[in-house]
Amino acid sequence: MSGRRRRSKVLEKLKRREQRYERERRMLEKDLSSERAVLEEVFDRSTLMTIYYLMNKGIIDEIYGSVKAGKESKLYWGKDKEGNNLAIKIFLTVSAEFKKGMLVYIQGDPRFTRVRRDTRSLIYLWAQKEFKNLHSAYEVGVRVPKPITVRRNVLIMEFIGENGISAPLLREIQIKNPDRTYRQILANAKRLYRKAGLVHADLSEYNVMIWKEKPVLFDVSQAVSREHPMASEFLRRDLENISRYFKRLGVAVPPIEELFKKVAGNVKS
Repeated sequence: MSGRRRRSKVLEKLKRREQRYERERRMLEKDLSSERAVLEEVFDRSTLMTIYYLMNKGIIDEIYGSVKAGKESKLYWGKDKEGNNLAIKIFLTVSAEFKKGMLVYIQGDPRFTRVRRDTRSLIYLWAQKEFKNLHSAYEVGVRVPKPITVRRNVLIMEFIGENGISAPLLREIQIKNPDRTYRQILANAKRLYRKAGLVHADLSEYNVMIWKEKPVLFDVSQAVSREHPMASEFLRRDLENISRYFKRLGVAVPPIEELFKKVAGNVKS
């Protein structure tokens, strides 16, 4: 091969390599730009100040990676000064998509009588609502993450899982004993209603984790008081959703009205 052809091939290789590096550089910039956008969406100035406050108070020591992301919030894994695992739920203050949906679960709840309609105030109230619901449920023995504290749009609670990996959802694993798990979930719904005076209002295979072979109810921000005008409707919907799922697993589920009476009893909503 002549020297000219050899040089030509080398130059061609260098050119292709340069083009590949340029493509990779652009892709990296795009990824970093997307990551920055996500971080800016979650950690706005107000949220950062709240995180700093919780760190200064010794509630949070470290924050690690994102565990779960949704339209209304993002969940991070963290630790306190004693090394205990924390679930840090940050409600997005820039998200107004679910603002109208929130009001259905707030209006009519006697615990929240003065409600400001601006987005940030609603988000703060939503975080407070989940903390209150977790606290009420946990106090009466319903299996939910233990609430630790809430400030503005940041909710701190027990991390269900280990090493930064959250416990699997009900829908994600094969249950050894579906009948038993179904009964356990119904027992939690019953205790939630009768002892805590609450209806989950979004109970399904998506909002139940399985940890140490037992169900844990979570995402209770929308849970309403038993006195809410739609409490009975929400309870029936919860029972229908969870029964439909277990029926697909071969569990013999009772009629919804019969189930409703077993859960609600003589307590009137």
